[in-house]
Amino acid sequence: MIDDIEKIAVEITQYDISTVANLENFRIHYLGSKGIIKSLYSALKDVPNEKKREVGQQINTLKDKIEIKFNNQKEIFENLEESHTIIDLSRPPQDETIGSRHPLSLVRAEIIDIFSRIGFSISEGPEIEDDWHNFSALNFPPEHPARDMQDTFFIEKNENEIALRTHTSSVQVRVMENSTPPIRTISPGRVYRNEAISARAHCFFHQVEGLYIDKNVSFADLKQTLLYFAKELFGDKAQIRLRPSYFPFTEPSAEVDISCSICNSRGCNVCKYTGWLEILGCGMVDPNVLKSCGIDPNEYTGYAFGMGIERIAQLKYKVNDLRLYSENDIRFLKQFTSGF
Repeated sequence: MIDDIEKIAVEITQYDISTVANLENFRIHYLGSKGIIKSLYSALKDVPNEKKREVGQQINTLKDKIEIKFNNQKEIFENLEESHTIIDLSRPPQDETIGSRHPLSLVRAEIIDIFSRIGFSISEGPEIEDDWHNFSALNFPPEHPARDMQDTFFIEKNENEIALRTHTSSVQVRVMENSTPPIRTISPGRVYRNEAISARAHCFFHQVEGLYIDKNVSFADLKQTLLYFAKELFGDKAQIRLRPSYFPFTEPSAEVDISCSICNSRGCNVCKYTGWLEILGCGMVDPNVLKSCGIDPNEYTGYAFGMGIERIAQLKYKVNDLRLYSENDIRFLKQFTSGF
């Protein structure tokens, strides 16, 4: 058996390992589960006891030589592979593909940042709501048209009327129910309405709604807050005007227009030649809403406002089709690629 071991030792020195495939065959032939070394160890049981120690040592030595040759050749191949991946500095450079943030995400972050600077916190809530948080607590009467199937995506038409929320005002209800004034918060999020999809409307969109409740809050506080917001978002030249309106959860209520930045208020097809563009609705929180949420309307007052992020983005980036925001057209999104 010692002669066999010596022959194998000579054999491995002459074994040609010129390719990775040869290297793997070498390993299997000598070190595999059915290889030469395994068979030598199996045959050791037939060696006379007085020679087992000597033969075992020689098998161990042979195994070490095989492993050394295998590992050395493996390292050579690995180094050769690495040398082929070295960057060729003489090659012309390739432009790095830079990702882009969605325009709605950009506008949402900017709105949040503006209101955060004047003390507004961020609050979020579920997109699936019950009737109380989505309608009743906000002073929607049972016969209000917003409860009709043509406007709301109902999930369960029972006494709770579970539905996809139609506005993030439902988050404000939850905040009022679980907080003690003063309350100063904005609620960004996605909302859903059962509307036909067109360039000016969609079945889902994004809102940011704000709420401020404290003692002696007035309509003047609301107007000053909105003027600050408009100037921070659209520039120092931006002006606002408030037109009387109606919302079930505010009284008095108003629509807020901003001076058209596209034509500098001279009149264009975007502002319908009025010089003004509607951006949000607002008003003083109705006392019935405060009472429904456990807040004493005789002690506290507050204001609320709400805006569509798509609408703000449309004005900021001059996008004339709301469908572009959700179609994932790379040609559209690339326009918002960030620089270094």
